[in-house]
Amino acid sequence: MDEVTGLLSELVAIPSVNPMGRPLAGAGFLETRLTDYLEGRFQDLGVPFRRQPIAPGRDNLLAWYEAPESRRTILFDVHQDTVPADGMTIPPFVPEVRAGRLFGRGSCDVKGSLAAMLAAFARLVREQPAGSASVLLACTVDEEFTHTGSSRLAETDHGAELAIVAEPTLLNLVHCHKGALRWKIRTRGVACHSSAPHLGVNAIYRMGRVLEALESFAGSLSRSAPDPILGPPSLSVGRIEGGLSVNVVPDWCEIEVDRRLLPGEEAAGCLAQVARMLTEHLGSLEGIEHDQPWVNLPPLSPRAAGWLEPLADAIAAATGRRPDVMGVPFGTDAGPLGAAGLPCVVFGPGDIAQAHTKDEWIDLEQVQLAAEAYYQIAVELGRVEVR
Repeated sequence: MDEVTGLLSELVAIPSVNPMGRPLAGAGFLETRLTDYLEGRFQDLGVPFRRQPIAPGRDNLLAWYEAPESRRTILFDVHQDTVPADGMTIPPFVPEVRAGRLFGRGSCDVKGSLAAMLAAFARLVREQPAGSASVLLACTVDEEFTHTGSSRLAETDHGAELAIVAEPTLLNLVHCHKGALRWKIRTRGVACHSSAPHLGVNAIYRMGRVLEALESFAGSLSRSAPDPILGPPSLSVGRIEGGLSVNVVPDWCEIEVDRRLLPGEEAAGCLAQVARMLTEHLGSLEGIEHDQPWVNLPPLSPRAAGWLEPLADAIAAATGRRPDVMGVPFGTDAGPLGAAGLPCVVFGPGDIAQAHTKDEWIDLEQVQLAAEAYYQIAVELGRVEVR
């Protein structure tokens, strides 16, 4: 087994599951074991590193390659966590190589990228190529749920001029993406025995009217003026819960709403837009509440234009193919970093269609090419002028 595949196998075998807001605990949850493993690798390399506490059991890990006579520093960002393994049809943490693919939870999102970045980082430390950029490798936590790791990193005095954020992009360059806003809407009612429903107020029926309004609003959003790259904004209701028992008229019902934001849109304006729409549709907001968003991920605006040509040159030199430059509808750690003013691109091996799947896998050739590409990016960007 080659070095990068062996490294990826070790990473997949260490569970680092994000509970995604559920009250789950145990050895397989949170990033602690993986952070300890990564710390050991940085100790072996002899590079400066530090933990950045985010929450109990959850630390960003920052490591520095300080290039001789470096002209600039670039940030490599890659997250440690994975989504849960519920419903997987393969052993999630027993990596298996078949037909050029490595299977296991996190192989695609994003431990393939993590293995490639670690390999490129170690090679830079060993070879110290003349004229390369210095690299801050940031292994962040909680990307899959609330992006607390990248949000803290964005507030850090990191000194980088550009961030390369690892996500599965099929080795293409992503220079913009949508943001995400997620919050709960709750309807209240009056409980009573189901044999006399007229004595109560059914919160689920009230939520039904809210859902009807939201469905209509989602349709209008899909027909609104699109971003020239990312298309229109969107809204979706992904979860619903309510009531106590079938023989009790429910006094509460709750939904979770996902709103995808375009560059230029802000959370406060989107929430106010939904509140106005519900008021117009229902006549009032009596019995309707909403929480503050538990996810507020900024969109990534295309601010890295001057970097795209040298990045494409470096990737082409590594892979033999010039990457496409594109936008994507999903969010990444680049959102908080870009919102703090840092130019960002998203780049990595694997196909987003394989992320979070029941038999998640990644093409190992792409992981190898990504390791070479990350190395060449550090070398190329240390030598060129960027406008």
